[in-house]
Amino acid sequence: MNIASQESYKDHVGAILGMATAYMILKQTPRARNQLKRLAKAVWNFEDAEYLERCWLLLADIYVQTGKYDMATELLKRVLQHNRSCMKAYEYMGFIMEKEQSYRDAAYNYEQAWKFSGSTNPMIGYKLAFNYMKARRFVDAIDVCHIVLAKHPEYPRIRKDILDKSRASIRI
Repeated sequence: MNIASQESYKDHVGAILGMATAYMILKQTPRARNQLKRLAKAVWNFEDAEYLERCWLLLADIYVQTGKYDMATELLKRVLQHNRSCMKAYEYMGFIMEKEQSYRDAAYNYEQAWKFSGSTNPMIGYKLAFNYMKARRFVDAIDVCHIVLAKHPEYPRIRKDILDKSRASIRI
C-alpha cells in the first residue's frame, strides 16, 4: 500500500497486482476486483506483460467465481491474444465452456491446457477426458485416461467415472 501510494507507482501494474493479491489473501475480493478493474482495459506492453497477464487472470478468476462468464471470457481472450501458451487461460476457458454445456469447445480448451502443461497435470487430464466423453469422443477419452493413469495410478475416480463409462459406450 505504501509503495502504491507513491506518485511514481500510482498506476504501476506490479504494485496493483500486489495489492490485489493481498486483498485476495485477506478475503477482501471486492477490493481486489476494484484494483484489478483499473487494469482491465490497459494497453499491453512488453515491460508489464507478465504482471498484466497475472492481473487479467486474477480478475477473470474473480468473474468466474461470481458467474460473470462473459466478462471473464473477454479477459481470457485478451490473455490468449498476447500469450498463446497460457495454460491457465485455456483451463478457465474450458471451465466456462463446460458450465455452458458446450463440451466440444470445452474439450478444445482443455486440450490446449493439457498440451501446454506437458500432459502432466492429472486434474486437467481428468477434465479433458470428461469433456471428450460428454462430446462423444470416447476413444480420445480413453486415451487421456490411460495417460493420466500411467503417470498417476492412484488418481481418484478417473477409472470409474470416465474410463469404464467410455469403454461401455463404445461397446453399445
